[in-house]
Amino acid sequence: MLLALLVTGCSSQRKVQRFLDKQLVDSGQNSEFTGVLMVDAQNGDTLLSLNSGRYFTPASTTKVFTLYAALKELPDRIPSLKYQIRGDTLHVLGTGDPSALHPVLNDLTAINFIKGPRPVVLYTGTLEDPSWGPGWAWDDFDQSYQVERTSLPLYGNVLRLIRGSDSPKVSPEIFRDSVFSDKSNYHRSPERNHFFYSQSSRDTTVIPFTIDPGLTQNLWEEATGRPLIPGKTLPEGPWEVLPGIASDSLYKEMMAVSDNFLAEQLMLLVSSTLSDSLSFNRARDYILKTHLRDMPSPPRWVDGSGLSRYNLISPESLVYLLMELYRDIPEDRLFALMAKGGQNGTLKDWYQDPDGPYLFGKTGSLSNNHNLCGYLKTKSGKIVVFSFMNNHYLKPTALIKSRMQRILVWVREHY
Repeated sequence: MLLALLVTGCSSQRKVQRFLDKQLVDSGQNSEFTGVLMVDAQNGDTLLSLNSGRYFTPASTTKVFTLYAALKELPDRIPSLKYQIRGDTLHVLGTGDPSALHPVLNDLTAINFIKGPRPVVLYTGTLEDPSWGPGWAWDDFDQSYQVERTSLPLYGNVLRLIRGSDSPKVSPEIFRDSVFSDKSNYHRSPERNHFFYSQSSRDTTVIPFTIDPGLTQNLWEEATGRPLIPGKTLPEGPWEVLPGIASDSLYKEMMAVSDNFLAEQLMLLVSSTLSDSLSFNRARDYILKTHLRDMPSPPRWVDGSGLSRYNLISPESLVYLLMELYRDIPEDRLFALMAKGGQNGTLKDWYQDPDGPYLFGKTGSLSNNHNLCGYLKTKSGKIVVFSFMNNHYLKPTALIKSRMQRILVWVREHY
């Protein structure tokens, strides 16, 4: 094991070496693959480096790249729609904004805009990508964390079965005749929108629906209460942009609960600022060639959410990105966008302190992989930027999380 250490303050290098050896070796490190990089945000000094230039499966820590891309390219308010007014007709083009009638964000900007008096032409065919990202698991098609991408989302692209005393309430209602009581192994048919629920369930069930242009048009017609004209060829000329919700509200939801759908749609929103077509690859390539052209160990970045195991990212790339964000974004705003230890999201049950949060970051989990990166406030007032990546372990994830917490709490107390 190669550990590169530069330690200042009250702890000696030997003391730190013994502590880290105990945590990373004696706990069974050799049966898995771990990478760590910790850097002082103020002076750039490296506290700890272990396999920091190696590539790991990042899982949802990929969302730090998506957050960076969005902060670089999107305005303070999410572009809700693009539109042109030609004569007495309103032409509407999707930007990928996921907030319209979203179960949490519940934005009505686009709905109210389309409800106006003009005839409306709706263009649904501007997404260049498949509905799923490369490497997504086919047998997760009915799971709430694997939602299809689209140019004009509504309701978060999910069906919600809200259980009551009798049959469940269906939202959106357009699917009310497509829900059946059944003991199927899946919540939905693989290729069509037939949904299944168990009579014994008392919780709200969230199921992705599969999307086609006709369904998109029907959903928007139901939501706006008016007929819409299907668009074919895009009109020439510039498009106006309709501002929607505050961008930070979308970023916070994505980062805190690790919402995959919001992450994927944010990359399409970035693409919409570059052209009228929506493409993850276009957005990704632009960000890597412009803002991140000097990044060490450039990532293999294949989706916005981290669902794909094709993604490969190193601890040093994540720390580089987090340092860039720390330099560019005021600390209060940046930390507010992250999950907060002991308070919310995926870090609610970890890094607790009655005096308030001291760790602000992003987790990333797939089976046999768990990662954490972000910002650590030490008791001496320093900020440590870190990335901790754990791949290919067979032990319970709780043990991995506990080991990371012991190390990060120790650094908080001693640096």
